[in-house]
Amino acid sequence: MTIYIFIALFNGICIVASRTLNGKLAYQYNPFYSALINHVIGFIFLTFFILIFKDYQSINLTEIPLITFVGGIIGAFFVVINSYVLPLLGVMLTSVLAICGQMISSLLIDIFNSAQNHNLLLQLVGVCLIVAGVLINFTEKNR
Repeated sequence: MTIYIFIALFNGICIVASRTLNGKLAYQYNPFYSALINHVIGFIFLTFFILIFKDYQSINLTEIPLITFVGGIIGAFFVVINSYVLPLLGVMLTSVLAICGQMISSLLIDIFNSAQNHNLLLQLVGVCLIVAGVLINFTEKNR
């Protein structure tokens, strides 16, 4: 279990590094160019990774539900939005606001997807604390 916690923490480091680099590129050019470069390089990297490790299988696109492709659109939009706001808000506030949005939407998804949610009150308190932290961070940034 501990290794998964460290992998998740490393993922957070990668997200912040990626946001920062994309934000710099977006500041120089524009957020859509930044997102395009991000996804093209990611596609090339994943293609080589799959070919090198021979971790590929035949994929029948007709068997994939269409709604799953929306994830790619949302991911591209996520990169564009982060690339646009990061130079304006800074890395910390952009990250905190993104995490706040993730926590609120995660709570709502859990509420609507779970018939039994024993931790709802605890999760609600946690989200309220995160929102309070965002408000404190935002207030301090705008002084």
